[in-house]
Amino acid sequence: MDDIKIAVSRKSDRFLDRVRIFIRNRGLAYTTEKTYIYWILFFIRFNQKKHPSGMGKAEVERFLSFLGNERQSSKSTQRTALNALIFLYREFLEKDLGKLSFNLSKKHRRIPVVFSTQEASRIIQQMQGITKLMIILMYGCGLRTAEVCSLRIKDIDFKMNQIIVREGKGLKDRVTLLPEIAIAEIKKQIAKVQSLHKEDLSSGYGEVYLPNALCRKYPNAPKETAWQYLFPSTRIGKDPRSGIKRRHHLHHSVLQKHTHTAIREANIHKFSSCYTFRHTFATQLLLKGYDIHTIQKLMGHSDISTTEIYLHVVKQGGLGVKSPADNLLISV
Repeated sequence: MDDIKIAVSRKSDRFLDRVRIFIRNRGLAYTTEKTYIYWILFFIRFNQKKHPSGMGKAEVERFLSFLGNERQSSKSTQRTALNALIFLYREFLEKDLGKLSFNLSKKHRRIPVVFSTQEASRIIQQMQGITKLMIILMYGCGLRTAEVCSLRIKDIDFKMNQIIVREGKGLKDRVTLLPEIAIAEIKKQIAKVQSLHKEDLSSGYGEVYLPNALCRKYPNAPKETAWQYLFPSTRIGKDPRSGIKRRHHLHHSVLQKHTHTAIREANIHKFSSCYTFRHTFATQLLLKGYDIHTIQKLMGHSDISTTEIYLHVVKQGGLGVKSPADNLLISV
């Protein structure tokens, strides 16, 4: 249940607790909260646990230069740390850092690794059960790992042939494809969830987690079938905030483990993971000639430059140039 916000007392005097409450009051995503807290804590430890209010521009610049030089972090990682510290000082501590000067990371963003259609098929054939269906949805819909894990029954729209992704990255909702190949298995999975839900209800459970204040707005919703997770956990767990025992969704580590095993058994030697199927989704759509802005919407990218990186993947053989070696009149 690591996607459920940890309990924080609003009366707490602990610095990081107050930062967490401030972030939640701003309505930022929990993933953003965890990321900001990670970098703020890293920054504090880097500076011998000095209180941020007693530090400023010089310490921030030194920390960011450390990430770029000694830690050799990527540009995106360094930028994420910068955003966290800017938020800490400008928003929370209301302290202007001025124009920062630090050594930029020289580590460039890597071009995504993707599978060919044949490779994707070989991997999926090695899988079974719900993890197989989850990977098919990542490949067929462009879902992130967290998005496929947190799908609920009500998010599947069979009449419109679409899947609604609720509160994806950046707390944004979006609509993506519903692959025809997955429809029959999704319906079977829903039937299994309904049966399991009835068992949970008869055992005194059956109440699912609802984000934000939805459980107060819709008090009966947590026990309704529509709100149940499409891929529920195999066991009942305790909510870290309320202490209520309930069935959450399958943990992402289960999907990652099964995918890694399938990749190995399919004899694929690329540096890949379950997320590679999302990259492959975007690349396959580009190869078929779909508009990049359409792909941006399906992927849930807020910036078109993020989607444009897949353009580099489809440029086969180095910008589409044919190698002179292919014209040699010899056999190798």
